[in-house]
Amino acid sequence: MATAGKVIKCKAAVAWEPNKPLVIEDIEVAPPQANEVRIKIVATGVCHTDLYHLFEGMHKDGFPAVLGHEGAGIVESVGPGVSEFQPGDRVIPLFISQCRECRFCKSPKTNQCEKGWAADHYDVMALADSRFTCKGKKVLQFMGTSTFSEYTVMNQIAVAKIDPAAPLDKVCLLGCGVCTGFGAAVNTAKVEPGSTCAVFGLGAVGLAAVMGCKFAGAKRIFAVDTNPEKAEKARVFGATDFVNPKDYNKPISKVLAEMTNGGVDYSLECVGNVDVMRSALESCMKGWGVSVVVGWTDKHDFSARPIQLIAGRTWKGTLFGGFKSKDGVPQMVKAYMERKVKLDEFITHNMTLTQVNEAIELMKRGGCIRTVLSVSRQ
Repeated sequence: MATAGKVIKCKAAVAWEPNKPLVIEDIEVAPPQANEVRIKIVATGVCHTDLYHLFEGMHKDGFPAVLGHEGAGIVESVGPGVSEFQPGDRVIPLFISQCRECRFCKSPKTNQCEKGWAADHYDVMALADSRFTCKGKKVLQFMGTSTFSEYTVMNQIAVAKIDPAAPLDKVCLLGCGVCTGFGAAVNTAKVEPGSTCAVFGLGAVGLAAVMGCKFAGAKRIFAVDTNPEKAEKARVFGATDFVNPKDYNKPISKVLAEMTNGGVDYSLECVGNVDVMRSALESCMKGWGVSVVVGWTDKHDFSARPIQLIAGRTWKGTLFGGFKSKDGVPQMVKAYMERKVKLDEFITHNMTLTQVNEAIELMKRGGCIRTVLSVSRQ
């Protein structure tokens, strides 16, 4: 392409400081260096983790940054040493690397990787190095991705090549939320056929967890949320029951225990709230119940009575649904193309990058499941 090897000037939504609206700016995106790929972002979802960094985490060293980490796009150019990708490839940027060489990548027990921001930068949620500048200042790449920009630069170990026929404005959701929830049920909880499950929180991640429970063959799936408007959507993804904690004057764990003769086999917390995490654990059946922490947060300690675990429950966490990123995302794209998993049903709003603050406010007040932003034309 004519832009290869050159600095690209483009539009991006910059978070200059925490707890403030994003600003659409003209930024400079440097050419890819060794083992890097520059990507034209076509579409991106707005995920709660973007809001977490902006309004909750608010780490002083995490700004200015370009947010966004749930995108899809087209390779514009590649740096030296890149053989896996070429201009024109359809790709999904990944916030978890898969180098295939480190001890984590070589282990079937985890999807973690020793390389990339996620290795030890959970507080700042970005590496110090960046290919972005704006008004003479370095701008951080949030979660190593920054999909609220027309162009971004990624290391090739954090990019997945996908089916060129896949619609980018749909499969972008596989960059975070849908894989996270679906995989939490299928890969991490390992939901079994005929089991009972409870999913706490019915945003995109929670609904994807419901879908994962159904996919795995659960016979009864309780969708738990304080918003009664989520009930109908939950049934679309496979929920058999909707439970609103506000409808009861007893703990939700006791409600579920009474409805299931002791508790569910699997529970998944998809909110990122430490109190809900405990409720989800206590909703599990003693002896064999498994509870998975899916919701992202690093603000508070959580707690439980030791007897909850002594009695045989398992409490575990998941990142990106346990998917090894470069392997798992193309598989999920294939599953979508074969109509084995849903994506379209998650999307409640479509907007443009210039409307990003409107999309953020919509999510803050619970007015959407997923908003997809059109970033640039294909």
